[in-house]
Amino acid sequence: MMDVAVDDISIGAQIRDLRKARGVTLEDLASRIDRSVGYLSQVERDISAVTIPNLKDIAEALGVSINWFFRGDAVAPEDERGLIVRRGNRRRLEFSGTGVLEELLSPTLTGAFEVVLGTFEPGGDTGDVHAVKNGEEAGFVVSGQLALHIYGKDYTIEAGDAFMFPRNIPHKAWNPTEEKTVVLWIIAPPIY
Repeated sequence: MMDVAVDDISIGAQIRDLRKARGVTLEDLASRIDRSVGYLSQVERDISAVTIPNLKDIAEALGVSINWFFRGDAVAPEDERGLIVRRGNRRRLEFSGTGVLEELLSPTLTGAFEVVLGTFEPGGDTGDVHAVKNGEEAGFVVSGQLALHIYGKDYTIEAGDAFMFPRNIPHKAWNPTEEKTVVLWIIAPPIY
């Protein structure tokens, strides 16, 4: 399996380091997120993929927001902080083994919503069907095709199409093609 890293530190290593810093055992964390110890151990060693819903659960169980796992290389000029996010200053999160890269476009996470640019490699997906418990997600397909599972039905949408996942409705998204798909996500309230 490819070792996916953010700033040369894999998500698995970040999870392990944070878990240990919090004094939480693998068994405790696995119980908190309702996953097996074996799965969690494989995630920490970058053997198994960590899905977006699972990473959200892990972050919550360890007392951080998911943005803790985002990394950015540059610091915005003082007069642009909180207002502008330059292309080279985006905070990035690559979900190991899923084929999904997310870049945070919102300059802050204190507003009513956040904007995320998602890139799905061919076959990349958001993981298991899940529901947003306390918010809504909407998206706009910038390029490529995106398959959606909403209300138990599958849809395929293309560049220029938009969609919305209502609160508490199970859903999933994936790239069914051999080309990259780019999606602009709007999420309210901010969850990263």
